Amino acid sequence: MSNSLKGLTQDEVIRSREQYGANLLTPPKRKSLWRLFIEKFNDPVIRILLVAAVLSLGIGFIHNEFAEAIGIFCAIFLATGVAFWFEYDAMKKFDVLNSTNDDTPVKAVRDGAVAEIPKKEVVVGDIVLLESGEEVPADGILQEAVSLKINESTLTGEPQIGKTTDPAHFDKESTYPSDHVMRGTTVVEGHGVMQVTAVGDATEFGKVAEQATVESNEETPLNLQLQRLSKLIGRVGISLAIVTFAALIVKGMLTGDLLTADWLTVATEVLQYFMVAVTLIVVAVPEGLPMSVTLSLAVNMRRMLRTNNLVRKMHASETMGAITVICTDKTGTLTRNEMRVYETKFSEDGIDPLIREGIAANSTAFLDANGKVIGNPTEGALLLWLKDRSADYAALRDAAETVDQMTFTTERKFMATLVDSASGKRILYIKGAPEIILAKCAGFGAKAEVEKQLSAYQNMAMRTLGFAYAVCDGVDTCDEALERCPLHFIGIAAISDPVRDDVPAAVAECLSAGIDVKIVTGDTPATAKEIGRQIGLWTAEDTDRNHISGSEFAALSDEELLERVQSLKIMSRARPLDKQRLVRLLQQKGEVVAVTGDGTNDAPALNFAQVGLSMGTGTSVAKEASDITLLDDSFSSIATAVMWGRSLYRNIQRFVLFQLTINFVAIIIVLFGSIFGSELPLTVTQMLWVNLIMDTFAALALASLPPSRSVMREKPRKNSDFIISRPMMRSIVGVGLLFVAVLLGILYYFGSAITIYELSAFFTVFVMLQFWNMFNAKGFGTTTPIWKAVGGCAPFFGVLLLILAGQFIIVTWGGNVFRTVPLSGCDWLTIIGATSLVMWGGELTRALSSRRRHTTK
Repeated sequence: MSNSLKGLTQDEVIRSREQYGANLLTPPKRKSLWRLFIEKFNDPVIRILLVAAVLSLGIGFIHNEFAEAIGIFCAIFLATGVAFWFEYDAMKKFDVLNSTNDDTPVKAVRDGAVAEIPKKEVVVGDIVLLESGEEVPADGILQEAVSLKINESTLTGEPQIGKTTDPAHFDKESTYPSDHVMRGTTVVEGHGVMQVTAVGDATEFGKVAEQATVESNEETPLNLQLQRLSKLIGRVGISLAIVTFAALIVKGMLTGDLLTADWLTVATEVLQYFMVAVTLIVVAVPEGLPMSVTLSLAVNMRRMLRTNNLVRKMHASETMGAITVICTDKTGTLTRNEMRVYETKFSEDGIDPLIREGIAANSTAFLDANGKVIGNPTEGALLLWLKDRSADYAALRDAAETVDQMTFTTERKFMATLVDSASGKRILYIKGAPEIILAKCAGFGAKAEVEKQLSAYQNMAMRTLGFAYAVCDGVDTCDEALERCPLHFIGIAAISDPVRDDVPAAVAECLSAGIDVKIVTGDTPATAKEIGRQIGLWTAEDTDRNHISGSEFAALSDEELLERVQSLKIMSRARPLDKQRLVRLLQQKGEVVAVTGDGTNDAPALNFAQVGLSMGTGTSVAKEASDITLLDDSFSSIATAVMWGRSLYRNIQRFVLFQLTINFVAIIIVLFGSIFGSELPLTVTQMLWVNLIMDTFAALALASLPPSRSVMREKPRKNSDFIISRPMMRSIVGVGLLFVAVLLGILYYFGSAITIYELSAFFTVFVMLQFWNMFNAKGFGTTTPIWKAVGGCAPFFGVLLLILAGQFIIVTWGGNVFRTVPLSGCDWLTIIGATSLVMWGGELTRALSSRRRHTTK
């Protein structure tokens, strides 16, 4: 490796490439479509459904009746197919990921001469020249730096970092050393010479991009709860099957059927008992649950897109409802990522033309046709300030002919421009660090007052600039003007990256919803705390325990950090992998973590969090690592996503409540029918309608219910919470037993010789009980009467009409296929009116519950 600015020879280039590799990033692995589809079968309920389908298929071969098995397989493939399609569709939207342009020309010194080479051919040891506007091609150490400022936002979130080779001016608090430049960052102004120290995957950018593509095995809260539900269903189904099989064996022995018959008859009877037991397992499995979850997630994906949340991974839309912590970056998420003048304090109103001309002429920045800043963001903020006051900076700059200019340097801390003013005088304009400008204005008398104001601005983490001018006729250089001409202090300006208007309210909503918000930024502690104060996160009661710097964070062990990680509110001067480590530690404490970010530095944390939220204007690496993209870059969209997620979880609970009530009733009826000798008066095709078609309709109805802001007044659910809450369990058992009593009472009323007409009426009562119970499922978790909660529920009522129409068609024209005959109009009205008591009873129960809650308060 050569340390000379003469650069590498061709032989050294070859050796370096062999030793350290090419300057290329390993592309992220993409899942094949087949793998994407197979993953859908990892759903715990889908797995138990597969077992039920195989068992049902076995029964089908014995009885030559495959309708039930076909129905379950249809439910499985419909649920997995819908999930696959929506994730594939979302993945296509994210395939706009920008590939790194490895052929971008880079100026490097080779064999003592400057040559342009493609970025991918840069090797360790190369000497590379950096100019304003160019992207740094690899990691390296600066050999020369002239007024060099680097935009490190892709790695640290900070849009402007001064770089120097002078150790006396190194920023000890900076995320990366002041003489280091990193791949993927860009030169804002000035120029420099670097020697490459790392290329490709070995660069900081490469390490971050690699972590962004590592697969995280973190389970979603919903998946964990569905696993518990599937285990419960499996245990209950198997237990009931064993009890039923044993009861039937005992019954057969008591009646003598198994004791007196020949062995072939006994074997046949035992096989029948086994089939009944297996049927109980099949009945216990909620075929419609995977479809309900899938449809709910799919509907949420589409609806969230309208609220500027582009969901890439289906379960992320629900997981947002379970998050307990949001780790957010600062620049571009909480703030606008646009430097603006916060306030000015100019001392002499009569010199307004000089102020305007000085800002326009003593600047290296520009505004494009759309008002976007080109060049230094701080200087651009001053031009935007002029624009807001209807001043044309370009016309002012053209009218003042530049005679000489002195650029800003880290050592000098000011810039100056000598112009032939539009007023006819030769004027020196100077701006820079206020303390330096004040020191040069010897005759200024209000120095103490200005310093007090500066201290106030700096306590608010704002950048400050001082302005002065001097009339210098007969002087041709800035150096000469500074020596000979007395400077007059004009005033100061405070500049900041303002907080987005909607952020304080959105943060307040998240905090009131029991969600902790933590700022993780590459900025200084003072700036991070001030932004925290402005958004309502950092308060007067907070102490050093609530803040940590990146260097302190790296120095502590995981055990030490686990003791204070939940109390942290702000991490400043954070490096890219610090946020990922923070996420993992929070997850170890049982938190469900969402991460927001727009830079490559955020990608590892976005990938490992339960939900990664990238910004629409963020880097492609960040978007690829995320689960949801906020198209409007707005933090308020996060609060909206939380509301959607919580409402979705409630909708899933509503369907579980509805579905398990049906299954509970069906199990009891089958159990009683098999043990006490009477056959279940519902055919396989009728059960297929109840357990599959109606369940799918119910999934559509309950998945389509609109979100409610009321969920934001609740605390996040715990990972340990079961999807079936105590109120749900009471409702399932209570309503289920009531339905069983009604149905057995009807069978008792009909007597032993039941006609097909009576069986058709029984079938209709069974369906209409579930029909009206759907209203109770809709009202679960609320105290609002049905007639006051119809807004946005048109799909729900539309599905109900479909169910009612479907039942009428089946009963009227089902014939032998469904074992039905048409019912009279009077009987229809009687059945509908009588079973509607289920809904009115639910309304009364909710009203009394609401009244008790109100009285308690």
